[in-house]
Amino acid sequence: MTAPLIDPFARAITYLRVSVTDRCDFRCVYCMSENMTFLPKRELLTLEELDRMCSTFIGLGVEKLRITGGEPLVRRGIMTFFDGMKRHLDAGTLKELTLTTNGSQLEKYASALYDAGVRRVNVSLDTLDEGKFADVTRWGRLPQVLRGIDAAQAAGLRVKINAVALKGFNEPELPQITEWCASRDIDLTWIEVMPMGDIGNEDRIDQYWSLKDVRAKYAEHYTVTDLAENTGGPARYVRLKETGQKIGFITPLSHNFCESCNRVRLTCTGEIYLCLGQEDRADLRAPLRAHPNDNAPLEEAIRAAINLKPKGHDFDYSRQTASGQMPRHMSHTGG
Repeated sequence: MTAPLIDPFARAITYLRVSVTDRCDFRCVYCMSENMTFLPKRELLTLEELDRMCSTFIGLGVEKLRITGGEPLVRRGIMTFFDGMKRHLDAGTLKELTLTTNGSQLEKYASALYDAGVRRVNVSLDTLDEGKFADVTRWGRLPQVLRGIDAAQAAGLRVKINAVALKGFNEPELPQITEWCASRDIDLTWIEVMPMGDIGNEDRIDQYWSLKDVRAKYAEHYTVTDLAENTGGPARYVRLKETGQKIGFITPLSHNFCESCNRVRLTCTGEIYLCLGQEDRADLRAPLRAHPNDNAPLEEAIRAAINLKPKGHDFDYSRQTASGQMPRHMSHTGG
């Protein structure tokens, strides 16, 4: 049972993204409906169950663990989980423990995260305009997020900004966001909006701003050079000569990166999703709870799930429809 996790297409699975809660203190227009119905707490894995689940994956060869949500830092007692995962970092079996956050709670938790072994955080931030930030997040407060980023950098955490490219929304801010990140020595990655869940009155096609157009926008302001660098993730990179920055582009719609996918996603209810853009999934909560003192059934269930991993996803906006749209919200799967 110590053999590595290999999917049907000979890809080693070494990266687990874990949603620890479906709850969030924002309601971003591309992620959630304004009036969300969240899962009953009894359906969520307890912090102890999350520890056991992640530890089992680490025992099967997972080397990178990214904690997501919802907003992971609104989960009560979440630092207990981070502190528990540190033992795997200390043992060398886990190479990286990190998280994606909206930044709202970083001011409170940045130092504790560093103490738990976290060295990098991704902060979702789509605009530096306070009014537009309130609009896109519905409930968000930009000054609180900016203080969180300050706290993260002061604590020694490397910060990367993830900005969702939204047509007609943050197009005019591209130079401002870029220069702000450069002045703070913060990495920046743009992400295409993905067709995940019912978001009420928002239209996916109206939101979609192709990153091909984003790159062209950069070329209007900077000298842009493509980089051959591959970090093993979905991003492609360019270098801006004038600032020296490396800018990332995550393009699940206009550029399919599935051939190198090394990741799976675990929901806060213990379901494993083998692909962000497919409904292939398996229940790991049942074997976890049915055998509290025996990990073999859980390991067998994980291996069986990995054998279901598809070759790729079907996201497509080329026909001006959100083809391949998933019914679940991004907050449920964890991004």
